[in-house]
Amino acid sequence: MGGIGIWQLVIIAVIVVLLFGTKKLRGMGGDLGGAIKGFKKAVKDENDTTDLDKKAPESLKAEKSEQKD
Repeated sequence: MGGIGIWQLVIIAVIVVLLFGTKKLRGMGGDLGGAIKGFKKAVKDENDTTDLDKKAPESLKAEKSEQKD
């Protein structure tokens, strides 16, 4: 009772394609993929810099903070 079956999903997909068109959906998919890729890259870069900070000796940390000022 109340579950969404395969036929309801097919009907929803057909309505979405009719409303937006395949070209618009392809563009939105590309934009979404690019955003996810950018997010993953930012998270990876943040993790890399945090790992470097943990491994760096105190003298390198001091030099790094002086460069920011």
